[in-house]
Amino acid sequence: MQHTPSSLLLRIGICGRTNTGKSSLLNMITGQNTAITSAIPGTTTDVVAKRMELSPLGPVVFLDTAGIDDLSQLGKERVKRTMKRLGSIDIALIVLEGDVWTEFEDALVAHCKRYEIPMLLVVNKCDLSSPSSSFLAQCKEVSPHLLCCSTEEGDREGFMSGFKRILIALCPDEFLHSPPLLGDLLPSDKEHPLIVCLVPIDLGAPKGRLILPQVQAIRDGLDNNASLIVLKEDNYVHMLSNLKCPPDLVICDSQIVAFMVQNTPPEVPCTTFSILFSRFKGDIVQLAKGAGILASLKAKDAVLIAEACSHHPSVDDIGRVKIPRWIATYCDPAIEIIHCAGSDYPEALSLYRLIIHCGGCTLNRREMLWRMEQARQVNVPITNYGMAISVLHGVAERTLSPFPQALDAYRQAIS
Repeated sequence: MQHTPSSLLLRIGICGRTNTGKSSLLNMITGQNTAITSAIPGTTTDVVAKRMELSPLGPVVFLDTAGIDDLSQLGKERVKRTMKRLGSIDIALIVLEGDVWTEFEDALVAHCKRYEIPMLLVVNKCDLSSPSSSFLAQCKEVSPHLLCCSTEEGDREGFMSGFKRILIALCPDEFLHSPPLLGDLLPSDKEHPLIVCLVPIDLGAPKGRLILPQVQAIRDGLDNNASLIVLKEDNYVHMLSNLKCPPDLVICDSQIVAFMVQNTPPEVPCTTFSILFSRFKGDIVQLAKGAGILASLKAKDAVLIAEACSHHPSVDDIGRVKIPRWIATYCDPAIEIIHCAGSDYPEALSLYRLIIHCGGCTLNRREMLWRMEQARQVNVPITNYGMAISVLHGVAERTLSPFPQALDAYRQAIS
């Protein structure tokens, strides 16, 4: 549980007005005093994250958020942060008090519907006041998934039984049936297909480890009964010359994509780890369409380069140094480059002509789709590092060829 990357965990957000018992509900679910509780409204001042092994779903993370009705100056900032974090959740637990429904519940429901976040309504404090049948009927019009409880005197075992049943019903498919990473790109008529992974070891690579997309691609290849050759790029040509049969798929780090394409036989499918993740984490067609915008960038256009993780940039950092340098060469040196990292995703996306996002390996799929939806709503194209780098090196047609729909979207964008 503790070693599962956060991007692979089911994220369950606990949200609602202040003092509805959100933190108490988290404590009842986890069976621990995870969050501080108090009768004083506004006790939860920031998002509290708690991991838990929840059978049969496996490791999940609960996000206990601040009340959305805190109208103080500091409270407004807390609410803003809460709503931002709700973009990353897979399931929303909206905690209510019996017979109380306000504009704040309306806002939460509207947010969840807008981003297609499944909702479970939990009517709390039923020991103090039983909700009326008309109120319960109103709740079920919002979501058919409804539970009543008392976190002070409730039957935890009984609540958890119904809670788990609803979670399984609401759980996104990717947590029950993982979306394909690369398995569907392999020939179905081969018992043991061969994958070659080109993994450069540079200053950005963590010492003693591979980066997460590389690890996940290797694992997915093994899960699909493939044989894998993992090597650095300086041994690639020699390795190919010693193979009896060409590989069935070649995957490389985006930074060496031009080298890979130049030295890979034209009949061999090839792509990059980042492009694989564009489908695994987001919408590959939308990202491919966004990549086509690079050809039309002009001087003074603003480009946002967004990273999901926060790390100390290296001397030749991919997002802060290399991509801006390649943009200046391919497009125009007067293009304005703005960076953001971690959860600091800007609200005013309409200021940008294009967003180039990292592969999103530290994000879950819903948060990446949420970020993409933010861009779509203001008609700002978005792509990711791998696709942008392929365009900037003139090899996008080749690296997108394993994905026909994405390739068509890219061609339409540049036509």
